[in-house]
Amino acid sequence: MKTTAIFPGSFDPFTIGHDDIAQRALAIADRLVIAVGVNEHKHYTQTTEERVETIATLYADNPRVEVMAYSDLTIELARRVGAQFVVKGVRSVKDFEYEREQADINRLVSGLETIILFAKPELACISSTMVRELSHFGQDTTPFLPKRKQE
Repeated sequence: MKTTAIFPGSFDPFTIGHDDIAQRALAIADRLVIAVGVNEHKHYTQTTEERVETIATLYADNPRVEVMAYSDLTIELARRVGAQFVVKGVRSVKDFEYEREQADINRLVSGLETIILFAKPELACISSTMVRELSHFGQDTTPFLPKRKQE
């Protein structure tokens, strides 16, 4: 049986921490759908199209990765793409508690399971929020972003 996992997030921006989780998820799933969430209550620094395009470019050479935007419940996206589980990365106890609650609700409502991958210690301090903050103050954020393929 071919397995499909979804890796949902806002990815504003997609960091080397996100990339690490995606790469590790590919070791346990045949297909990975990186799902760029659109939440009308959030303010993003990049458009949905920019976020999707940036991530799609990173994985353009990997036919096992698909990138798409979604604005409904994660469980609905999982049904549409035939995903057997959700993959989430966790950096801290705070992240863990939030993701545990989300996983519990998803499982109760739909039976969808969540697999938690813990951040590598050297990447645990990297978050989209931290990257946006550094960028806001004119700092170089390239060390925290995956290297884009040459076009």
